[in-house]
Amino acid sequence: MSTREQLDAASTRLALEIPYRHVDTHFIDGGWVASTGSKRNEVTDPATAEVWGSVPDGTTQDLERAVGAARLAFDSGPWPRFSAAERATVLMRVAQQIELRSTELSLTNTLENGSPVSETAKAAANAAGIFRYFASLAPLLDAEDIRPFPHGVGESLVRRDPVGVCGLIAPWNFPINLMVTKLAPALLAGCTVVMKPASPTPLSFRIIMDAMAAAGVPAGVANLVTGSGALGDTLVRHRQVDKVAFTGSTPVGRKIAAACGELLRPVTLELGGKSSALVLPDADMGSMGHALIRSCMRNTGQTCYISTRILAPAERYDEVVELVTSTIAAAPQGDPLDPDTVFGPSANANQYRTVLDYIDSAHAQGARATTGGHRAQLGGDLAAGYFIAPTVFADVEPHMRVSREEIFGPVITILRYKGLEEGLKLANNTEFGLGGLVFGSDPQAAQAAAEAMDTGSVGINFSASNHAAPFGGRHDSGLGSEYGPEGLAAYLSFKTIHRH
Repeated sequence: MSTREQLDAASTRLALEIPYRHVDTHFIDGGWVASTGSKRNEVTDPATAEVWGSVPDGTTQDLERAVGAARLAFDSGPWPRFSAAERATVLMRVAQQIELRSTELSLTNTLENGSPVSETAKAAANAAGIFRYFASLAPLLDAEDIRPFPHGVGESLVRRDPVGVCGLIAPWNFPINLMVTKLAPALLAGCTVVMKPASPTPLSFRIIMDAMAAAGVPAGVANLVTGSGALGDTLVRHRQVDKVAFTGSTPVGRKIAAACGELLRPVTLELGGKSSALVLPDADMGSMGHALIRSCMRNTGQTCYISTRILAPAERYDEVVELVTSTIAAAPQGDPLDPDTVFGPSANANQYRTVLDYIDSAHAQGARATTGGHRAQLGGDLAAGYFIAPTVFADVEPHMRVSREEIFGPVITILRYKGLEEGLKLANNTEFGLGGLVFGSDPQAAQAAAEAMDTGSVGINFSASNHAAPFGGRHDSGLGSEYGPEGLAAYLSFKTIHRH
């Protein structure tokens, strides 16, 4: 049954056919095993503020068992000893199994974090695509890499070995794909993993674990434990973990970086962003309007990569404000289970309060709300949900909090610049460096502006991620890259053998 058919047939959220609601297990050593503790973490539907699921709050003993299983599978199991081509074959089967679970993945994700089904319906296909892309890199690992000495005597054989047991920690905004982005290259490299999803979104990734078991991933290679942030900290510092990968906030990323630095443990960090969309004077408003929501307020603004900070030339400032305001105001907000919904709720109560605090600060500092700027008033079952009216602030100045700090909610700010030099200075006047956009009609001018932006990725007239190209941040937006061969290299340890 498709997502649409399930929604049409279900009279209540509880009637939706999803495989997990209240569970008491972790996935360890190839199967679901009971937690050793009695504490539980509830899962709340942010559209209704109702608890609909729960998971065990994992204990140190649960984590020890998971890391031990991963360690044994790496040290003596078959997975690291398979050829990369053999591992790729399994990854391709995982991709097929994920696609078979598309509907339950979408619905579970939406009930966990309020992402509209128009967004989560694509999660399975995207996750499968990531697995297939990294499977395609198997020849890079299996090919013999021999490099002659520059002076012509002898040669060096370069080996790419898996780095070992990896601790993978994902956030709540895209709980499936931001874990798969780490999992797929780790598995292709021959690593084993222990994964911890974010506390608000612990259920959807269980469906991925079922897909991997069905695809024949050997026992101990992939393990999943649920729990609090403290459990994640224990995973980061565990003596038998060889590498850490984390996506989340910059403050937490700093703590993880410090721990890994102390332990001399490699780490990949994809952190926060405050990306700018630089509107050039020749920008086509029609094209910009078409790309605006996905580029600047995707997933109800709960995306680190989007450009929520729009920089408009003074001579077209009013025109840009009108375009952004009308586009955002016209997009439907409502039940995230409705396929027509564009903007859903904030993902949890804490984030809801955080975003409202930012909105209050913008009002207090003199920004002008051209649409939104308040709680959303929805009726029926959604009356208690964490809904904030999609908001556009004009007359924003660089010193304002909403201009400088990551909001992670449905809020766009529009700043004015005079001359391209000032526009680029504003774009680069941030501690972050994750994404960015340039809207312009002259390809050469747009390319030059993109080159001048100090950020890990820049889109010209659209925003996207390419599985084949590196994705990573600069400055406070992180360390290292995901995607592409560069993302695979993060899970490898290089050995060079010199010989005559």
